[in-house]
Formats: sequence, structure tokens, C-alpha cells
Amino acid sequence: MARTIERDYVAQRDAFEAWFQSPLGRALLADQREHIARMAEDLTGAHQLLVSISHRLPLATSTDFSHRMMTTPYWSSHLPDATVVCDADELPFPSDSMDLVILHHTHDFSDQPHQVVREAARVLRSSGCLIIVGFNPYSLWGLRKLISRRQHPPWSGRFITSNRMEDWLSLLQFKVEETTSHFFRPPITRVRALQRLTLLEKLGERLHLPAGAYYCIRAEKRVPARTVKRIRWRQPKPVVIPLAGAMGSSSVSRRQERDK
Repeated sequence: MARTIERDYVAQRDAFEAWFQSPLGRALLADQREHIARMAEDLTGAHQLLVSISHRLPLATSTDFSHRMMTTPYWSSHLPDATVVCDADELPFPSDSMDLVILHHTHDFSDQPHQVVREAARVLRSSGCLIIVGFNPYSLWGLRKLISRRQHPPWSGRFITSNRMEDWLSLLQFKVEETTSHFFRPPITRVRALQRLTLLEKLGERLHLPAGAYYCIRAEKRVPARTVKRIRWRQPKPVVIPLAGAMGSSSVSRRQERDK
């Protein structure tokens, strides 16, 4: 039964990548790039990791990090540099090695969403930053998911609530710094209609409504950094070895005492 669910999510993940080429998908991705860039603009460090459903969906490309890497679930002959082929729930990176990790809808299309977050927490160093992007079930998009008869992407995703995600982060010893909701346009595919709804978008952003199509969570890892414990060797007690002459004289003196 578990294998069937995993195959279904893999197929939906591939279709979700293709959905981003639609007018609605391109508008959503452009909005996400803008808000993720804002969330990460004050962050610096050596290593940034984007855990995405595809290498064709780059995010946070303008951040001030020395090395920017991303993951993709499948190998292809035209992978960009610094792209690692792996699953989101099993990252091939050392623990405490990343300064910033971004999860872009990977938990929405994963058979083990909690493990995806756990792996991101493992590779993140202490005081590192985690940014999670996920669909919001308390929105018009979540309503569309409930009433949609055809379960195709993005409506076939998990749509895990931000409150539940914050609970997971709390168990992993993260401090949630910011949770925002964005993209208040209804899930319609017509280009002209999308262009006419810019006023609704601005109104939702101005009022900070929690009913956007997706949420962004920024959290800081508060687990103390690992330290190598040094072995304290016990100092040996000094052993006094008497000299040979001293041993001989003492034995002679004891014999003389007995003779007397």
C-alpha cells in the first residue's frame, strides 16, 4: 500500500513541475521568488541549499551566499552546476553543513513530509535559517482542492497547514521568526482575468490576510552546535623506585641489627 502512495506522489510531482509552465503557475512562481528574496535578503553565509521538486524552478538566486546548491529528484543531461540528484527525505549532505535551506513545496508532494523537514533540520547548522513554502488549505486554493473532482496538480498536493508545520519545527527545536501568506488571486487560468486581479493582490498584502494561496515560514535552528569532547587522561601517580645502593645498604643494616 505504501508503494502505491509513493508512486502516486511521484507522478503528481512531475505533473506539478509541468503546471508551473501555465499562466497561473508562472504568476505563482514569480510571486514566490519575490517574497523568498525578501525573506532571505538579510541572510549571509557560506552554503545555501534549495530543496525543490525540479531544477527548472530556481529560487533565491540573488542571495549573498558563497555557494548556492539545489536538489532535483531526477538526473538529466542538462543539469546546471551545483545541482545534486537526490530525494528530499534523504539528503546526501553532512549534518550541520548548511547556513540556509529552502523547502519549495517538497513536503506538499512527498510520501514522508515530516521526514523532509527533519532532513532539512539535520543538514542545517546551529543558528541557520530554514524557509518553507507550502500551499495554504485555508484559502480559495484550499477550497478549490476540496471541490475539485479531478485530483491533478496543484490540487493533488497535501496542503499542510502552517500551524502544523510550526508544531513540527518546534519539536525540532526551531524558533519561528516569521509566517506570512501571499498570492490572494483565485485559482483561475485566464491571463486577462489574472491581470485584472492585481488590486485584490495588493489589498491582501496590505491587510496581511492569512488567506493567501501559499505561506512562507522563516525559522531559526536553536540546537546547540556539536562540540568534540576531549578525553581527559588521568595523571599517573609518581612511583618512587629506590636506588640499588640504597636497597643494598638497607638490607645490610637490617642484618647487622639481627646479629646484635
